[in-house]
Amino acid sequence: MSEKKKIIAVMGATGAQGGGLVRAIQRDAAGEFTARAITRDVNSPAARQLAALGAEVVAADLYDPGSVARAFTGAYGAFCVTFYWAHMSPEKEQAEVRVLASAAQHATLQHVVWSTLEDTRKWVPLSDDRMPTLMGKYKVPHFDAKGESDQEFTKRGVPTTFYLATFYWDNFISFGSGPKRGPDGTLALTLPMGDRKLAGIAAEDIGKCAYGVFKRGTEFIGKTIGVAGEHLTGTQMAASLSKALGEPVRYAPVTPAQFRGSGFPGAEDLGNMFQFYAEFEEYFRDSRDIALARSLNPELQIFDQWLAENAKRIPLG
Repeated sequence: MSEKKKIIAVMGATGAQGGGLVRAIQRDAAGEFTARAITRDVNSPAARQLAALGAEVVAADLYDPGSVARAFTGAYGAFCVTFYWAHMSPEKEQAEVRVLASAAQHATLQHVVWSTLEDTRKWVPLSDDRMPTLMGKYKVPHFDAKGESDQEFTKRGVPTTFYLATFYWDNFISFGSGPKRGPDGTLALTLPMGDRKLAGIAAEDIGKCAYGVFKRGTEFIGKTIGVAGEHLTGTQMAASLSKALGEPVRYAPVTPAQFRGSGFPGAEDLGNMFQFYAEFEEYFRDSRDIALARSLNPELQIFDQWLAENAKRIPLG
């Protein structure tokens, strides 16, 4: 039966977003799609797990355009995602997107879901000094590079859904964003959000919602949509973390400038990102629609549900 199914080629198939999509496709045995999981290392444990679900696992690398073109050939659609934090270079990311868009065009794909973000310079021009300009021409480099690259799909006529993700709760596990223990031994969640709400989501649900987009056919082609699991203040997140971890977690708000000065790689970029979240809270929340996300993925988790499964994985440094 799988030969008759429409193939969705999934970039970053062993990553957070792509992996969730491959699992969602393959677990829907009665669905009309099958996944082609694209990864650099087909023999990695994560790739083997996807193969065990029945996904076709194919090797390709964004720095080998021919391999991406081959991986897209014969597919109905593709999920395209880039990982800025592998190199922290907007220019490299933009080059990667050109490879993806070109491959999608030449494969005449019928639907691409492109995991993008806003070009924040449309809200905060380079001349606006409320936040520093980084690398000479960006405000939030890992947002701006993706947003600027939307045109790569549009100008090639690729039928594309522009898909906005948001803050992964999984960042508390793998990106060092979780609560930290202070000198007095108590845990504090430090974010430069003030009392504003942060749109968050479980990484697995980003993939599940993307599957919902494909299942809705052409409905979202040419449109920009966004998803979230819940919109929460730092105080609300700290309260949920306290319950899940079994010890008090206080919310410790800092200013964006303090966060930018933290000294870790990417701190300035992330400080500007949180400032964008906070200062444009209403836009950002409205553009990450919980009701839409739930319609795409009825299993959408709220933060407490995610914590019930994952709190023990959060390193409490």
